[in-house]
Amino acid sequence: MKGLYILLTVIFLTSCQQQSKEDINKAKQASIDSMKVEINKQRVIDSMKTEMAKLNEEKIEAQKEKVVVVHQQDATTASPAKKKGWSATAKGAVIGAGVGAATGAIVSKKKGEGAIIGGLAGAAVGTGTGAVIDSKNKKKE
Repeated sequence: MKGLYILLTVIFLTSCQQQSKEDINKAKQASIDSMKVEINKQRVIDSMKTEMAKLNEEKIEAQKEKVVVVHQQDATTASPAKKKGWSATAKGAVIGAGVGAATGAIVSKKKGEGAIIGGLAGAAVGTGTGAVIDSKNKKKE
């Protein structure tokens, strides 16, 4: 009976050690690759959050610039002429180009080509999105 336990223990230990170093290295590399993909995704998310924060700051600054003027003579309120800023289409194109270029450079093996293609694609998508926003704003007015 003792011999049977020893034999089972030896078989168990040798079967556990059958995995080659190559398999272990492949598993390590797969883990590293998946971590790199997640890091790149997080970079894109962080850059989008940064851009959104900048847009919110610009919106707050624009709201601060709005001033209501009260004339004492006729007691009517008037606001100064609204500054002509960037249209949503232009903002969308610029933001889309920046994010697309960054994403293209991160994802592509050929960084320059990826950045150019991503920038063009991002600018196109951003322009379309901005045009939709502009048309909605015109309908509101």
